[in-house]
Amino acid sequence: MQLAVRNLHFSYRRRPVLRGIDFDLAPGEVISLLGANGAGKSTLLRLLLGLLPPERGTVLLENRTLTAWRRRELARHLAYVPQVHVTPFPYSVRDIVLLGRLPGGSLFRAPNAADHAAVAAVLERLAIAHLAERPYTEISGGERQLCLIGRALAQGARLLIMDEPATGLDYGHQLRLLERLGQLAGEGYGILMTTHHPEHALIASSRVLLLRDGRIAADGPPQQVVTAAAIESLYGVPVAVLHDHAGQCIAFRPQAAGGA
Repeated sequence: MQLAVRNLHFSYRRRPVLRGIDFDLAPGEVISLLGANGAGKSTLLRLLLGLLPPERGTVLLENRTLTAWRRRELARHLAYVPQVHVTPFPYSVRDIVLLGRLPGGSLFRAPNAADHAAVAAVLERLAIAHLAERPYTEISGGERQLCLIGRALAQGARLLIMDEPATGLDYGHQLRLLERLGQLAGEGYGILMTTHHPEHALIASSRVLLLRDGRIAADGPPQQVVTAAAIESLYGVPVAVLHDHAGQCIAFRPQAAGGA
């Protein structure tokens, strides 16, 4: 499964938001999408999921426009993972993941043995089987994020669209989540995630897209794309680069006065 974005344009009330967006998302990739607030990241995600119609251009899944897919059929290939949230109802972790099986059957059909087996396999894969009977409202933010990823995997989707998956997580959970995304890519999943953390893009991505003024300003390997100049251009703040012992950029800090 491959997602292809071709010459995508979108406007809100005649105000251009996206202008000529082009890229592909293939199995085995983790693509990080960086851009300032208002750059159009959320709009782009909605277009990729078929929730908004493009003004011009197209989004293709396996060379078919999204409108050519039935919604249930599309959900078996393309899944959305939102930011961590807390449902007002104390569903168990198992039940939240089980919701991912809905696209595979009737809304009114009780889950069958195959559904329960698929959910059990996902819980084991994400190492959260021990949480299966815990209320979703009572587990940590990092565990909730894995639960939401599990729901997407239970759909059977191989392409995951993720909206700032590390938001609200402590540092340890952020790193564990990024490691898990790398493992999923190694298993053949294609992942596109938005992030406001350039360091996350450096750690977890095989490619990085920079979105500025409604256009893809750069698309390439993290070490080539995520630079001090790029960060200043995106966010309007000068930064200094921190390198590891091999000379690779690993983090940024605010630029000291005078450019030191």
